[in-house]
Amino acid sequence: MRPTARASMKVMYGVVGSVLLILAAEVIGQFELAGRAWPPLTDVAQYVATPAGASLVWRNSLVTLAAAAEGFALGVVVAVLGAALALVIPLLRPGFDRFAAILHAVPTIALAPLLITTVGREDTPMVIAALSVGFVMFVTMTSGFAHTSTAHEDVFTVLGSGRMRRLTRLQLPRAVPAFFDGLTLSAPAAVLGATIGEWFGAPMGLGLVLVSAMQNYQMALLWAAALAATIMSLAAYLVFVQLQRLALRRFA
Repeated sequence: MRPTARASMKVMYGVVGSVLLILAAEVIGQFELAGRAWPPLTDVAQYVATPAGASLVWRNSLVTLAAAAEGFALGVVVAVLGAALALVIPLLRPGFDRFAAILHAVPTIALAPLLITTVGREDTPMVIAALSVGFVMFVTMTSGFAHTSTAHEDVFTVLGSGRMRRLTRLQLPRAVPAFFDGLTLSAPAAVLGATIGEWFGAPMGLGLVLVSAMQNYQMALLWAAALAATIMSLAAYLVFVQLQRLALRRFA
């Protein structure tokens, strides 16, 4: 099968699968197969179509998106610098590895209250998003830096290259595919981290809307906020998948 035909088949499968999923969700909601907490998607769409509903979901989506973007950028920068520093100074590598693993192992539900009392309610979603991104990026970058061939290493050794020159001329370019792998995995994690951070008491955002709608039994609003967060995660993932493909063509 030709590559274009194979790509068309993948798109068709995706469209058919999405339509079937939407139809199944609508049927479950219409016949209350999962209870009254699962509304028909048409009810959710009607709520979002109202000016008040659209404004509420849109304003809080922008807040969540901003927190996720800031946390994403912070997590990526810190993780890449940490992985590079561990490579240039090998003595730091065990400590960085253990610190990243321990930080990742701390449950968010235990960390969020501490962050609220230290960095504040406004910045907690951003910090949790950065922590969600940081571990993934650190692992992928340390793996990417190690993805160099023995022949290349020998050439740089023979030429007497130092660690910094080896990092900038060999390991960084070789780690570009791993960098985009990390971005692809981290982007949805940033949206999820920001939403969870807002859940614990941020002044605005989809996480706050989810809590409020759940406590007041506003099912249409609850599902609208959940779908908005899902769409943002999916859109971020698809954008970085495309960037990853471009990077692989150039550097793989």
